[in-house]
Amino acid sequence: MQNLKAAFLVALMLSVLAFTASASYTVRNLNVTLTLKPNTSAQVNEVLRVLVSNASVSQYSMNRLAFNLTLSDWQKLLGPMLVQHIINSNESLYNFKLFPGPITTQAGQSAAYVIMTYTVPNVTFVNQTSPRQFLYSFNPKVLNFNHGVSGEVLIENTTLTITVPQGATIETAYPLPDLPPYASLSNYKNLSSVSWVYGEPLSKFSFTFLMQQSIQGEVASFFRSVYNIFGIFSYVIIAAAVLLFIIYTYYRASK
Repeated sequence: MQNLKAAFLVALMLSVLAFTASASYTVRNLNVTLTLKPNTSAQVNEVLRVLVSNASVSQYSMNRLAFNLTLSDWQKLLGPMLVQHIINSNESLYNFKLFPGPITTQAGQSAAYVIMTYTVPNVTFVNQTSPRQFLYSFNPKVLNFNHGVSGEVLIENTTLTITVPQGATIETAYPLPDLPPYASLSNYKNLSSVSWVYGEPLSKFSFTFLMQQSIQGEVASFFRSVYNIFGIFSYVIIAAAVLLFIIYTYYRASK
């Protein structure tokens, strides 16, 4: 049984390689969405809508069955737009997943969605501006889009979307977002995400947002800091502080 399974996989891979040269794919749309996290990381979702020629429908379907195909293999099939567009050169991304979707056909045109998801650390910088207020600034060096004459730019049929954490408020964005229309006129009030579409230059991209830390979060951060400094002994210190407080309270009550 194992030999038959191995033979099937080999035959499938040979078929994939045999059809690759004649494959015809066209990436029609690319949507890149970053969901920013309070810990400065970002969850990235990239969705490509790929047009598949009639002659390549069978080959694409076989590629989906070949579950051991890597990102590099799919890049050779679909072209240069199937790359990770958010990269931190100083950190390794993680939780990477690739989902080639099924083919759908409408009006004689076959298409499929290819989805990549991954997490990138240190996408933002954070500075504390007041006791419980933190300003986050996007790191533009993580952008990995096409280069034009004046620097990076969103090419045709490409959309970049940034979503801030729950409770955060968008402060500034450059260039001005295309979606929602006129978002900057309301100072991004009640908005959690904004988008830029093709043609927007990214060479001077900037984006900032504010987060207010709750009192509970501030207390939790304090105890985490104590633990990071003193390790396991922090529990002894906290226990001693609580005991001293109880003794002091009892002493005052008994007077």
